[in-house]
Amino acid sequence: MIKRYYNLAKLIKSGKVLIIYGPRRSGKTTLLSDFLSNTNLKYKLDSGDNIQTQQILGSQDFSQIKEYASGYQIIAIDEAQQIPNIGMGLKILVDQIPGLKIIATGSSSFDLSQKVGEPLTGRERTITLFPFSQTELLAEYNKYELKQKLEDFLIFGSYPEIITAKSQKEKVVLLNGLANSYLLKDVFSLEKIKGSKQLLDLLKLVAFQIGNEVSLNELATQVRLDIKTVGRYLDILEKAFVLKKVGGFSRNLRKEISGKAKYYFYDNGIRNAVIAQFNKLDSRDDVGALFENFVVMERLKNNSYKVKPGEVYFWRTYDGQEIDLVEERSGKLFGFEIKWSPKAKEKIPKDWLGKYKNSQYKIINQENYLDFIGVK
Repeated sequence: MIKRYYNLAKLIKSGKVLIIYGPRRSGKTTLLSDFLSNTNLKYKLDSGDNIQTQQILGSQDFSQIKEYASGYQIIAIDEAQQIPNIGMGLKILVDQIPGLKIIATGSSSFDLSQKVGEPLTGRERTITLFPFSQTELLAEYNKYELKQKLEDFLIFGSYPEIITAKSQKEKVVLLNGLANSYLLKDVFSLEKIKGSKQLLDLLKLVAFQIGNEVSLNELATQVRLDIKTVGRYLDILEKAFVLKKVGGFSRNLRKEISGKAKYYFYDNGIRNAVIAQFNKLDSRDDVGALFENFVVMERLKNNSYKVKPGEVYFWRTYDGQEIDLVEERSGKLFGFEIKWSPKAKEKIPKDWLGKYKNSQYKIINQENYLDFIGVK
């Protein structure tokens, strides 16, 4: 089994709830089960899908909840977002049973975070588990082998079951199942989302625009929805770990574009499954977009795992100057242009230099991308 970045034994604390977010099928249950199978502490592993568990932890009944956890040192709840009032239930466990360690996982941050937010203020730690990062895969492959397999990662992504699949045909079948069933399950289960075809059409349109600014007006026109509904659907897709929104950076330079956003897919394989496109790179016209999506998300995984706080943006002016990824950390700006071709020449946009004199700029390509995404 490929070792994940997180060591739960070091993260779990008495009197705190460790909350693990992440897309469905990204390995949360495996990570949790592996930790529990190796601990010496007495534990109870339960699922939020269990109706009886929903009734107990959602009851807000102190005596009933305390009896449920009696005698255990660890309580672990998988898919905790399925439990009504789970935040209050976890708070009761923390407050009423000193020394108890608690872990809760959730595949939809919009659902679980709303339920645990206020009740657990100051009592929780949250982490996000993504599909495999290149840093994690370094335990299985060396840097040379990771580069050799880059085409596979760009086309099929890095969900755990995709990485361990035996053939490309099996990967395609699994990705289609992921894209059409598991990942969108949380989205379609929301009571206010009824137009599943329109949402899938919207997702396809975004898939064809990765690396480009997205106009909500244009999307709304094409899928025949009002602009507010399109915005709400995109927000839900982001909170369900399908899409990642990156806004435009501006310090009020008149020529800067700040009102639009770019959207990236959390996983390249899901993006390609949405548009049913698994052709090899030499027969595609979207290789640059695939590489940009891959690099941006691998960078975000690395920053998240290594707790490197900072905001991310893109930068573009109305006269066409642009930078794919801008990071703002500790008051400093770092601009990165992502190019598939290693022959791309470094040409720093003049307005970037003129306006942000102390900023940095670098081209990321096939030769240096592993260092950029934290593979040392």
